Amino acid sequence: MLQKIFLSLFIFSLNWLNLFALEISIQVAKENYESYSTLHIKDDNKFLCKEIKNDFDETVKIVCAFSKSPSKKLHKIQNNFFNLDSQVKNKTFFIIITTNKKMKLFPMIFNLSKEDTVFKSDVKMSSHWMILGYKEKIPLIKINKYSDISINFPFTHLANKLPYVGGIDIYGKPVHIKTVEDVTSYIKIKKLFDKKQYELCLNLIEEVLQAYPYTLFLAELSYYKIKVYNQLKDFDNIIDTSKIYLKEYSSDENVAEVLALVSNAYSKIGLNVDAEYFFDRLFSEHKPSVFAKWGYIYKGEMLENSGGVSKAIIMYEKALNLTKNINVAATAAYRLANLYLANSNSKKSVIYIDKIAKAKPNFFAENFEKSIEMMYDYIEIEDYKSGATVAKCLLDNIKDTHDDHEYLTKSIGIWLSKTENKEGALKALNLYLKNYSEGIYEHEVQIAKDSLFFDTQDENLTTKLDNYTELINVYAGDSIGNRAIYEKAKLLLINKMYTKMLELERDLLVLDNLVYKDVNEMISDAAIGAMELALKNKQCESVLKISSKYKIKLSNDWDDGIYECSMKGGDYSLAKLISDKNLKSKKMALRKKWLYRYIKVDFETGNYTNIVSASKELISMIKEDKDSKYKQVYRILFDTYHRLENTQGMLNSITDIKSVYGKNYKDIDRYVEMVTLGDKLKDDNLIIKYAKEVVDIQNTSKSYAQSPFIEFALYQAYINKENNNDALEIIESLNDKKLNKSDRSRQKYLLGSIYSKLWRNDDAKEAYQEAIDAEASSAWADLAKGAKGI
Repeated sequence: MLQKIFLSLFIFSLNWLNLFALEISIQVAKENYESYSTLHIKDDNKFLCKEIKNDFDETVKIVCAFSKSPSKKLHKIQNNFFNLDSQVKNKTFFIIITTNKKMKLFPMIFNLSKEDTVFKSDVKMSSHWMILGYKEKIPLIKINKYSDISINFPFTHLANKLPYVGGIDIYGKPVHIKTVEDVTSYIKIKKLFDKKQYELCLNLIEEVLQAYPYTLFLAELSYYKIKVYNQLKDFDNIIDTSKIYLKEYSSDENVAEVLALVSNAYSKIGLNVDAEYFFDRLFSEHKPSVFAKWGYIYKGEMLENSGGVSKAIIMYEKALNLTKNINVAATAAYRLANLYLANSNSKKSVIYIDKIAKAKPNFFAENFEKSIEMMYDYIEIEDYKSGATVAKCLLDNIKDTHDDHEYLTKSIGIWLSKTENKEGALKALNLYLKNYSEGIYEHEVQIAKDSLFFDTQDENLTTKLDNYTELINVYAGDSIGNRAIYEKAKLLLINKMYTKMLELERDLLVLDNLVYKDVNEMISDAAIGAMELALKNKQCESVLKISSKYKIKLSNDWDDGIYECSMKGGDYSLAKLISDKNLKSKKMALRKKWLYRYIKVDFETGNYTNIVSASKELISMIKEDKDSKYKQVYRILFDTYHRLENTQGMLNSITDIKSVYGKNYKDIDRYVEMVTLGDKLKDDNLIIKYAKEVVDIQNTSKSYAQSPFIEFALYQAYINKENNNDALEIIESLNDKKLNKSDRSRQKYLLGSIYSKLWRNDDAKEAYQEAIDAEASSAWADLAKGAKGI
């Protein structure tokens, strides 16, 4: 039992610390397969240690107090049994020990190798204390309860004293503390292996074997030697060392792993028959072991390399399905993914890639070079999703300083942008732009980002527009939102939806003109298109608004529509501009048309001086054509002369009007103006001439808008010319026309007056009475009364 205890102490010694004269050491050992641990605290001077117990008499804390502090800071120490911490309070240094299991404090006041007599000690001060940590049952020691009144007899053992040799090795030879440097070396070997410093690890193993040929760690050193050779892919040495190991240490706990490694080594050098032997041993003797599952993978590799793809798949799937070890599962899935990918079955390959990505994504980084190759294989067959999956797993498990970090960050976004996962692509691209604002792929990434969501060739117009609207709302202020504005405007322009496109004008104008260089051109094209469409639909209000806002110059083909809308909407400046540019046309028909329109604009704007000369020019062009569509110019010229009060011009132009139009009701006002002119000039002949024209036109049209004014004027002119019979006829013509009371009174008075001149006194009196009856209070009634009394 002592041998077992000492061996365990040597093998599992974990911590040793020396601060001033204070020494702290922790050991771990086993008794009846149950682990326990001892913590020793020693000092040159005696010090106090005390147990602190809970309500169940269980020790939960042990505090040791020292009169002075150590020269170095004591860092926190812990193992599976103890947590050791320290603090200084009121110049007293304390060590506090806690546990999550059980512990017992013992003062170590006897040295059994030097002292023969022992007794039950219950001291409070000691220079050496031991704390025993255990799980349930205290090991090695039996603790009895003693009565407080019992006598504490000392125990002396001299007669049957056994020789003391200390710890012994597996061959029964004493092991002296000063000669167990192999323990430290063994621990160092394990650390070197864990740090993947395989060459140093192998050299140290050889040094230990030479220095300590009978070391307790022969089996472990051979085992680590095989593992190092495996990492270095030195398959011949794996085979040689494994043969010795399997012969000398056939019952060692690592046999299964060695069988797996030697099987793999034989397969790697092409000795498949020998490999099969060790595979059979592994699978039959150690079937439950995790290394049997590794063996399935190694055998699968052997079969794959020899062309047995289908059998290799069976081995890999067997490893994957039977294991609970994540590393085995990931490796098997990785082999299956590669195998299916190499055999053009990417769909099945992807299944295993996804399994690894979910369960052990860092596996790809652990196999970096091969994973990079796999990533490119997926990209080569345009499986961008799987390529991005591998790249993402690699990126998440390498440091930011890794040479491929920037490239992988970029690639994930670029590749995802070619899949349906636009949101994932956006996240990855934004991550690149954030972390590599001036990176070597910045331009490529920005282009990819701005192109997201815009590859929609298969969508109909409505769906595309709806998608752009959603992007504008969701990504407002972002380059994607800006791109959506631009693309939506361009789509509307292509589909001649000009008005809707112009609704985006404000948003378009705030876009970066270095990126979207044709925005102004697009707006101009939309405005032109909208104006042309409005002209076609006779939407003159829209035409004028667009023309005024955008200062658009359309081709000559649109001049007619623009002119008509500008005249209709009262935009005479635009109408004159359009007319003026066409006046010098080489085609006579166009010149006549635009000269006529120019005259109309001037008339509307009161530019009468220009009208006279322009009208004369146009009349000279059309005077031979009595049916010219521009003959309205004669009327415009007359109206112009009237407004200019040009008597001679009115006299000349009214003659032309009568010549061109004859007696036309549309000219009745102009003839009335001539009557007015005759009255102004005291020219009865002029009055009679044009008043008769008015009377004739009214009689023809049965419309008497100018009565009784025109009849009264004509009556007076006849009287002045002493044409009494004509005067009677014209005044009698009013008998059957509807007049107001005043006009009727006047008409009857004038009728009585002409009857008197023709010596028809009775008729005269009757007419005067009718004048009085029409409106007795009127001036004409008063005149009639006077005339009647004569």
